[in-house]
Amino acid sequence: MSKKVAFITGITGQDGSYLAELLLSKGYEVHGLIRRASTFNTSRIDHIYQDPHDTNPKLTLHYGDLLDGVGLTNLIREIEPTEIYNLAAQSHVMVSFTMPQYTAQVDAVGTVAILEAIRATKRDIRFYQASTSELYGSTPPPQNEESPFRPRSPYASAKLMAYWSTVNYREAFGIHATNGILFNHESPRRGETFVTRKITRAVAAIKAGKQKKLYLGNLEAIRDWGYAKEYVESMWLMLQQPKSSDFVVATGVGATVKDFAKEAFSHAGIDWEEYVEIDQKYERPTEVDALIGDPSKAKKELGWSAKTHWQDLAKLMVDADISKSDER
Repeated sequence: MSKKVAFITGITGQDGSYLAELLLSKGYEVHGLIRRASTFNTSRIDHIYQDPHDTNPKLTLHYGDLLDGVGLTNLIREIEPTEIYNLAAQSHVMVSFTMPQYTAQVDAVGTVAILEAIRATKRDIRFYQASTSELYGSTPPPQNEESPFRPRSPYASAKLMAYWSTVNYREAFGIHATNGILFNHESPRRGETFVTRKITRAVAAIKAGKQKKLYLGNLEAIRDWGYAKEYVESMWLMLQQPKSSDFVVATGVGATVKDFAKEAFSHAGIDWEEYVEIDQKYERPTEVDALIGDPSKAKKELGWSAKTHWQDLAKLMVDADISKSDER
């Protein structure tokens, strides 16, 4: 059996850390791209990190940036990966309205840089692009692989270029390139400014008497929330297919932000209405009302389906944040 070597951009993020764990458990040699910083930002992968001085380390981290195309090409030549998972992005929708150029550079042009590096190295490398349900924007649910894209943010617009670039490189150059259109997926490792984690951290802090209020934006926005740890398996499954294609990954069940908040607070025995207040600064200039995915293709062709739905997800995230709060 030939050696499996994976290169993950965004390895220090929620998805990257879970994917690295999964691939290591499958015997892969894993390489991750990280940005140089004066402080450590590897907390999500500290438990699997290996010292480069160890004999034959299975996980190796490399400094680099998606905006450095030459550096990426040289790194890919050095690593000789069999699979590349592009998870790195400026992924916060609201932030993209204040940093649209940067978002476009990283999320769109950065993706092209990797695809071009694959083409230039002339190696048989399979490529996974982390796409997003935000592409659908104002398209009414349920959304599947054939639903029209109507992006409603600079983030979604940048990801749209990345999506079609992946399709183009597949069709023009024969690269095994796949878009995973993942709907919202959360976990205790979710970034602290994303709404689900913002809610569950607030629940833990309020329960501990450390916070008095939680300020949110649009409580009526509907999302399809799944568990990130399960979703990374779908990424791997996509690159094991003989022919590349694009897949929606979702639970198929929607809930409002209000529903998620009520579930999270209720799990901790707290009345959410006493603590949640609306702050319009958290509302998007162009809102996406409802995203609910139809994962039929993923179930049929990948044999993948979500096991954890939003109610249980809210509970496990609250439990994790309460546990962290108790440790402090």
